[in-house]
Amino acid sequence: MLVAKNTVVRFSYQLKDQAGELLEATDEGKPVAYLHGHNGLMPALEAEFEGKAAGDSFSATLAPVDAFGERDDSAVHRVPAKHLQGAEPGQKQWKPGMVALLETEEGKRQVTVVKVGKFMVTVDVNHPLSGKTVTFEIGIEDVREATAEEIQHGHAHGEGGHHH
Repeated sequence: MLVAKNTVVRFSYQLKDQAGELLEATDEGKPVAYLHGHNGLMPALEAEFEGKAAGDSFSATLAPVDAFGERDDSAVHRVPAKHLQGAEPGQKQWKPGMVALLETEEGKRQVTVVKVGKFMVTVDVNHPLSGKTVTFEIGIEDVREATAEEIQHGHAHGEGGHHH
């Protein structure tokens, strides 16, 4: 079966930066699943899957605009340290480079700590990979028809997908 709208695709991947350094990868034997044609992936990456089949492998190099976005230098803000949440409940110590969650009016947002003061912290709300060209190395493990429930919900269910 070929990847097309309303198919569920299970795949493994490696994500590399421009220098070829591995940034992220699926765990061995634990592919991820998505419902094709329902905005489950970056549009440019999803387009690369179209027409492929189980057993196919491919690389997709994406420019920043097609991947994690262009870097926005105005997306650096000073916020009260009390609005940050870390991996540890009640975390109070912050260092540049740490990732935190920031409570905003739209909900929680992941940020990177840039500079730490006594009460205020400078954070960068850009995605850590914004402004970077990245390459995905993909191995398609399985392609199947989506169930009516998956189509209704807009995502894949089961192994590698969403669990309700």
